[in-house]
Amino acid sequence: MLGILTVLLSSFVLSFHNVTVRVLFSEHLVLGLFLLGGYVKPDLQNSFLLMFMRMLLVVPLMASLAFKLYPSALKEFKDLFTHKRKDVLLQAVGCGVLMFVYIAALYIAIGLIPTGIAMTLFFTYPVFTALLSWKFFGDSPTLFRWLVMGIILVGSVLTIPQSSANDSSHLIAIGIFASFSAGIVYAFYCVIAQKCLEKFHPIPFTWISFASTLLLSGVSLLFWPTPSDQLDWTPLWIGSIFSGLVSFIGHTLNNLGIRMVGATTASMLGSSSPALTALVAWITISETLNVTQSVGIGVVTLGIALLSGEGFVKSLKIKS
Repeated sequence: MLGILTVLLSSFVLSFHNVTVRVLFSEHLVLGLFLLGGYVKPDLQNSFLLMFMRMLLVVPLMASLAFKLYPSALKEFKDLFTHKRKDVLLQAVGCGVLMFVYIAALYIAIGLIPTGIAMTLFFTYPVFTALLSWKFFGDSPTLFRWLVMGIILVGSVLTIPQSSANDSSHLIAIGIFASFSAGIVYAFYCVIAQKCLEKFHPIPFTWISFASTLLLSGVSLLFWPTPSDQLDWTPLWIGSIFSGLVSFIGHTLNNLGIRMVGATTASMLGSSSPALTALVAWITISETLNVTQSVGIGVVTLGIALLSGEGFVKSLKIKS
């Protein structure tokens, strides 16, 4: 029971990170009391900036925790630079590059369309992961999996927002494209990570992914600097520090939950993320969805849970 609560709490905490990013990009009345946000435009350049500021906190925190949770992390890290582990190093760094790309795309999506919808469209990634696993590992989808993937795609179509007086169809289209793109890139990340984690421990692997994201976002800012004199740095730093802390706490809780209940059960519980994000956005910044979009989020959440549940049933059959 404690493990289940831990995983659910991690999804709830990570929802606050997504809402924080939304507020940094667009002005909202937070908790019905404070008019905050809109400090930067939701574009690629500012996504790099927010990513860099967040990772400046997360990477050192994760490094300090990594050696406590896994004392052999430093030895495994050094072994990566030997000739026999070159393939593992390339896979780990490649996942870091993919993390950088999908976070940048997801930030743009969150800035342009409602947070719950952006996360729901992103969470179509299991469909692309299943197709990539079929392509690269020969893991052909069962009839049940094809049906569930169809359910997820139908749900994602229901959540797509319509243009309004406040949001142009052009910006909404960019947000939708960015959400789906983030999901596709994350699917590649998952497939390569699956291969890499067969030979490499998840704790140093995760740290390399985050450190690569920090490095790449920093390099991107060197070649594409933001006009610093036009930015309100105080709320940006406050938002980035808060975002980094809740992100770190959320990932730590999720890892603890996986140790308690296993990865399959954790992924089933993690399917609640789109719904929790929509709930947190509604409570904190009064971000509302229409009935069709709410149903769409529910359908996608159900589809992800069913996909995860298939793996859970398979694991029970193997044990029996």
